[in-house]
Amino acid sequence: MTGVPQPVRASSHRAVVVYVAAVAAYFVAVLHRSALGVAGVEAIERFDLSATALSMFSVVQLTVYAGLQLPAGRLLDRFGARVVIGVGSAVMAVGQLVLAFADSVPAALAARVLIGAGDAGIFISAVQLVAQWFPPRRVPVLVQLTGLIGQSGQLASAIPLAWLLHHQGWTPAFGALAVVGALATVGAFVGIREPAGARGVARDEHSFAQAVRVAARPPGTRLGWWSHFATPFSANVVALLWGVPFFVTAQGRSTAEAGALLTILTLTAMASGPVVGRLTGRHPLRRTSIVLTSCVATFVAWLVVLVPSTPRPMWQLVVFVAVIGAGGPVSLVGMDFARTYSEPQRLGTASGFVNTGGFTSTIGAVLAVGVVLQLVSPAGATTYSLDAYRWAFTSLLVPWTLGVWGVLRTRNRTRAVLAREGVVVPPLRQALRRGR
Repeated sequence: MTGVPQPVRASSHRAVVVYVAAVAAYFVAVLHRSALGVAGVEAIERFDLSATALSMFSVVQLTVYAGLQLPAGRLLDRFGARVVIGVGSAVMAVGQLVLAFADSVPAALAARVLIGAGDAGIFISAVQLVAQWFPPRRVPVLVQLTGLIGQSGQLASAIPLAWLLHHQGWTPAFGALAVVGALATVGAFVGIREPAGARGVARDEHSFAQAVRVAARPPGTRLGWWSHFATPFSANVVALLWGVPFFVTAQGRSTAEAGALLTILTLTAMASGPVVGRLTGRHPLRRTSIVLTSCVATFVAWLVVLVPSTPRPMWQLVVFVAVIGAGGPVSLVGMDFARTYSEPQRLGTASGFVNTGGFTSTIGAVLAVGVVLQLVSPAGATTYSLDAYRWAFTSLLVPWTLGVWGVLRTRNRTRAVLAREGVVVPPLRQALRRGR
């Protein structure tokens, strides 16, 4: 079962227009998603939050996002990418508008719910459009390019949004995001189309639950879920919420230096994406080697930062964010598993299923860091020491261990299926020799 044939559409001017509209919407979605990462200090002051309460802002958004992945995938299979991306962009714009004027925790949480709900179907829709409009040999690289452009949305939040927030204040900054979201909505409805006959829902599936079970049944699809679970949560924890407070209050860095570190994290993810895509396309039977290598590198990076009891020099923090930043592109290998092992009419549901993996681990990780910070700090504290952060980030070992175990377990099951079909996975040494 090396792959199920996908719809092949020749690249054309229309394909380029569709792709540009989709990735523009995804760029704006990531900008919305990561905006709170540069506003953590301001959010604590505006809403008088503790560490756990601040965690809940991101956890609520990510929980809604992850919880709606399967419904979004099903809607994608039924109504198509144009509707899912357009409506999702509009919902996110409304969420940012609510957040711009929110002056209470319930209102801010409601805004985060809208942002998570609108975000849920945008990336998987963009991935499906790539599979529909471009030849299969180009899909892995184009998916990574989509992720790369999305990562630049984090860059936009780390630089211009941070500048706007610090110079103009909360309401103008998040109001501007609402306007950008409205523009993305218009672009999606105007620019996105699907090839004729590209959509279709299996008619023998009478329920949502049955459709999900069928889409998630192949071991290769479950391998995609665990690959997506194991790789992105470290970068997400730093970029979405805890990076700026950690760098500023525990590592003694200025706000500008903290912003520069987030920028480096994003640039590393952008630079490594095409490399990961090329390796994925060239060695489809060794994709788990890419995933596990990323897991090991991330583990070592955290050790270097957390074992010493004193703040790290800037160059070590630069290396740290560069290493964990590569986890985002590697997580998209999981989406390639979904493409490879899914039937076309179930690709949206399968992609939604796989995409829950990384956000499940991120939700647990973000919340765990906040809870541990509050447990090991004095009551009522709003800033936290380096030792408190060292304990809090140690909790990331739990999702890391679980993710590596899941990848190894489902890899064995997937390879067993391949072996029954006569497909032999080459040894790593042979794959590397072929690469050279």
